[in-house]
Amino acid sequence: MKCDLTGKISLVTGAARGIGQAIADRLAANGSRVVYTDVDAEGAAAAAVRTPGALGLRLDVTRRDEIEAVLERVAAEWGRLDVLVNNAGVNALGHRVNIDQFPREEWDRIVAVDLTGVFEVSRAAARRMIAQKSGRIINIASIAGLVPLRLQCAFVAAKAGVVNLTRAMALELGPHGILVNGIAPGSTLTEGTRRLFYGEDGLFRQSVQRMLDHVPLGRPAEPEEIAVAALFLADPENSYMNGHILTVDGGWTAGYARDF
Repeated sequence: MKCDLTGKISLVTGAARGIGQAIADRLAANGSRVVYTDVDAEGAAAAAVRTPGALGLRLDVTRRDEIEAVLERVAAEWGRLDVLVNNAGVNALGHRVNIDQFPREEWDRIVAVDLTGVFEVSRAAARRMIAQKSGRIINIASIAGLVPLRLQCAFVAAKAGVVNLTRAMALELGPHGILVNGIAPGSTLTEGTRRLFYGEDGLFRQSVQRMLDHVPLGRPAEPEEIAVAALFLADPENSYMNGHILTVDGGWTAGYARDF
């Protein structure tokens, strides 16, 4: 898919690798100037260096001072922000347990990044976009925010929050010329997913086939397939979609894919 993002300025959080990097690369390939941000400063810089004219900056989405510093840098460099992609996120790895055993500190960590981080970055970016009377905000949610999964209550709750935060933002920011939409990916072959599900010593290696049995396409997504959806939402010609959650999951949530 191709679109013309010439002259547009985009910022992607969690862009050092995986879905975030794929989205940032795709936006850049279609003409946008892109700011790759990540809590991993070296990873963000390494991702950005491959793209002429891109910036790679550290950004911890739980810290207001870092959010403001990055947005001030973008304003100083390019004077505007046209596309924000809230991709930064975390999940529980060693704590896939029932809610009665789920550690409060893990809840706080996940919600702080996956939900409050989206709120904080969006709030700061929205001020700039309202002033310029235009913008796109794309929030990366998850199918887990639409159809809850077991043993990851914090992630499920945070991503469900992102889904309705996206809709609320669309209601509030639409009158200012800002479109807000979300993407709900299914299982995607990021480095973490490969390690957890497909690595020889992956914690969930034995459950891979059971998971894929629910996906009509029979495979996980590649990060680039999620990036195509983000490019569609960023396309200037896609000018009337607002408050929508675009599900990209190979049909996982379309219905039962197994015989019962």
